Amino acid sequence: MRADSNFVEMYKSNSKLIINEISHLLISVDPEEVYILVDEIIKADKVFFIGVGRVFLSLQCFCKRLAHFGIEANIVGAINEKAMTPRDLLIVASGSGESIFPAVIAKQAVALDGRIGLITSASDSTIKTISNFAVHLPSPTKNDPNLGVKSKQPMSTLFDQALHIFGDVVSMIIQSEKGLTKEELWNYHANLE
Repeated sequence: MRADSNFVEMYKSNSKLIINEISHLLISVDPEEVYILVDEIIKADKVFFIGVGRVFLSLQCFCKRLAHFGIEANIVGAINEKAMTPRDLLIVASGSGESIFPAVIAKQAVALDGRIGLITSASDSTIKTISNFAVHLPSPTKNDPNLGVKSKQPMSTLFDQALHIFGDVVSMIIQSEKGLTKEELWNYHANLE
């Protein structure tokens, strides 16, 4: 059985739509906000990551890439998570800035005198009020489906997708700032599998 022409066109059309939405969103991000994020990551002793759902999956990719740069990167709740200190950074990702579990973790980071960076779409939120800085990925959220870049994708899908690619964009900047070659990154890559 072969795909008919309608199916082929639908696949190609959806691919172009998604790529265009992600591209439009990433170009809309304020480079000054990104600069602060990069600076905070580089100067932190350890970087922690928290989110929920698909957002958390995208953050885990960002965490893994930072580990390839020799940065002490931790997923909150992982079995090998280190203790947070005032010299560390918690990166929270939440499109709405209202996700309950990340908000609780952010409040704990405040109690530990850690730095908090929020990656969000919302201009105001509970998590933003306790964060030291924020990067805005302008896209629809569960609380405001019309916010930011208009998306034809379901729910807050565009935020999840853009967050993954945004992590890679930021990682390339950090690689350049640290002067790391592609070959050097393999020294930190998993080698047991």
